[in-house]
Amino acid sequence: MTLTNDRPPKVAPTPILFHRRRGMVVVLLCVMYFIAYFDRNNIATAGPSIIKEFDLTTTEFGLAASVFAIFYATLQIFGGWIGEKIGPRKGLLILGLLWGLSTFYTGLVTGLVTLLIARAILGFSESATFPTATQAMSRWVPADRNGLVQGIVHSASRLGTALAPIVVAAIILWQGWRESFIYIGILSMAWALVWFALFRDRPKDVKGISDLELSEVPDIPKAAQRPPVPWKRLIRSILPVTLVDFGYGWVAWVFFTWIPTLLATTYKQDIEHYGLLTSLILVGGVVGDTLGGVASDRILRRTGNARNARRTLLLIGFIGSLLCLAPLVFTPPLTVAVIALAFSFFVLELTNAQLWAIPMDVAPTWSGTASGMMNTGFGIAGILSPIVVGALVQVTGGFAVPFALSVAILVAAAILAGVMHPKKVDPIDVPLGTSAA
Repeated sequence: MTLTNDRPPKVAPTPILFHRRRGMVVVLLCVMYFIAYFDRNNIATAGPSIIKEFDLTTTEFGLAASVFAIFYATLQIFGGWIGEKIGPRKGLLILGLLWGLSTFYTGLVTGLVTLLIARAILGFSESATFPTATQAMSRWVPADRNGLVQGIVHSASRLGTALAPIVVAAIILWQGWRESFIYIGILSMAWALVWFALFRDRPKDVKGISDLELSEVPDIPKAAQRPPVPWKRLIRSILPVTLVDFGYGWVAWVFFTWIPTLLATTYKQDIEHYGLLTSLILVGGVVGDTLGGVASDRILRRTGNARNARRTLLLIGFIGSLLCLAPLVFTPPLTVAVIALAFSFFVLELTNAQLWAIPMDVAPTWSGTASGMMNTGFGIAGILSPIVVGALVQVTGGFAVPFALSVAILVAAAILAGVMHPKKVDPIDVPLGTSAA
């Protein structure tokens, strides 16, 4: 079943935050996304210090960054499925405590082996986090706001990514790189306890919630009452999205992992300067995520065509990002490089809300499993991108070749995004625009 091309009457967007209990849920998830991306990306800013202390090569450091993604990628689908079985409330409690402990342990590592172990545990614990959070959103968020809410929470994650270089650099100068992991690990565990105390798996289980708010969201049944996951249909629908997500993820991991090292080695910036410049480059993603979600939801409400809404922003994001990234192939001056990278990341992040909204559009009942399938592409990219980029930098002595490869991957992602057509895979009737993506 695919979306109709008939233009529906214009409708007002459903409130997402104000005068609704779901506002608290969205805020809690924003805090989680912020912390999760802060603690997975602080290794990039601490990278030069870690490399120096343990006498690592760029290839070895790339392996340390990639081992997180090995476990993150391989357990995405299973993690999303488990999250649906036990529910977001218990699931994110367990996951938050586990990834907090792994981050805390990273501050205690003694060499490459223990660093790899810490990053592996972090990847394992975060593998189910975003699919489980997506399941929470499917239960609490109106279907016509899927893009917006994904944009908001991922903007929070990009804020964590952008602030990590400044905060981590300050902590390193103040106390040392180890403390940056210890402090954020404690914060992660504290969030998990707050989440468990305040969140409930289904809106109808919250005392005092209004009938109006309940009518705005799909009534997704408990795990025991749901039909089995239609694995074949879900895989056929989501696999092309997974491949597109790989393209997004490859370039995103370049930004998350290598920008501080690029600025420190190619442009000879010290930690105070490369921390600030990295944050300036990444802060555009905060705006890009929310703007992408708002724009695609607006197209959806006007046209009733979810596929066209998500595809439009995917194409704008990928094409814009590759055009902005192209100057980096020629190692431009520092000012040009920083501006080009900042604009490239901004438009790249227009695509992120689309990729996470599609599983919610396609399969709200199994959005945890579906989003786990989709995000496997990002995880696989996280395995390959840091290792390959690190090896290419070591062999070629610079970042020109890795950036050229990233541009080529963005071209392929744009082509596939333009032709893919994921179909509806869900038995539950839901509001506007979710009959397909």
